[in-house]
Amino acid sequence: MDFSLTPEQRELQEAARAFAREQMASVARECEDTNEPPSHAWRKRYAEMGFLGVNTPEAYGGLGLGNLEAVLVLEEFAQVSVAVAFPIFEANVGPVKAIEKFGSEELKRRVLPKVCAGEIQVAVAMSEPNAGSGLTDLTTKARIEGDKIVLNGQKRWTSGGGHAEGYVVYCRLSDQPGAKGIGAVYVELGTPGLSFGKREELMGFRGIPSADIHFDNVTVPKANLIVPAGGFGKLMEAFDLERCGNATMALGVAAGAFESALAYSQERKQFGKPICDFQAVQIKLAEMKTKVEASRLLLHRAVSNAAAGLPSVLESSVAKCFANEMVRDVTGAALQLMGGYGYAKSYGMEQRMRDGWAWGIAGGTVDIQKINIASALVGRRFDQRR
Repeated sequence: MDFSLTPEQRELQEAARAFAREQMASVARECEDTNEPPSHAWRKRYAEMGFLGVNTPEAYGGLGLGNLEAVLVLEEFAQVSVAVAFPIFEANVGPVKAIEKFGSEELKRRVLPKVCAGEIQVAVAMSEPNAGSGLTDLTTKARIEGDKIVLNGQKRWTSGGGHAEGYVVYCRLSDQPGAKGIGAVYVELGTPGLSFGKREELMGFRGIPSADIHFDNVTVPKANLIVPAGGFGKLMEAFDLERCGNATMALGVAAGAFESALAYSQERKQFGKPICDFQAVQIKLAEMKTKVEASRLLLHRAVSNAAAGLPSVLESSVAKCFANEMVRDVTGAALQLMGGYGYAKSYGMEQRMRDGWAWGIAGGTVDIQKINIASALVGRRFDQRR
């Protein structure tokens, strides 16, 4: 068992690190100040570097590498800011992977090359006002009429809502109850009947637009069907990779927080010496580093075991659950270590804490991950409705 990266993986990681830190730090600050995402021009720059198609097959315009390479790139950007990392998240581990794995060849060739080229970003529309953790309660409906699909309903908490050019919409495609009636359809921005609510004001995630989506007889070609009714299990398989992306974002935030706290502890002097000379600070730094490295190992195990495929629900849930709790601990400890400077907006640590907390809510709460883990351990799903 080899835990070291290959020379090629290190080269890719270093290229991502240099680009993210040299090019995106000022962009990240602007995203935080304005609550606007990086411009489309930056997305095109990402594409030129290959960052939007790391694990997409070469036939569709990607680099054809594995999931490990994808999360290596994503982590480097997340260490700078989740806002500048989000286009990379969506392109490499987001809902577009459901199209790649389960969509028709025609749909793949229509969508994937545009994602890799930075021409479009694809978001997922899952949650609804009354369907979050209980996702199989969703009510957005899609009916097939000849060569068309007509959608009606509402989605909530859509990251990228109104900004992304495409949406993977989880919907009820038959009258079968629960998961049996659920599938997914691809909907493009600008389709008649598609509209968006007011942008949400969130605790963190500034620069990642979030809004409700409304479907009023939205009509798309039947070729936009990703998975038919009964395909909920396939959607969750693709979502296992998105869980790993969520864990990577949390890891990146925590790793960036630790790096800042470590540097601060060697620069800040009290009682005539750097605060890292105090044993209490040394212990805190060691605890933070241990948690970051443990999270990275769990994540790399999940994506490496999946190679170029999709991670298991057990390993992806373990990685996400640990990372979600870890980032809250590490950013909190880093903020405390930096004292008043940690609490000041100009130093960025309080932003890391706000952004880090969100990942244990987004993409399935920490508690839901623990239920997933227990279900995998005993080999059956637990009925939460009885």
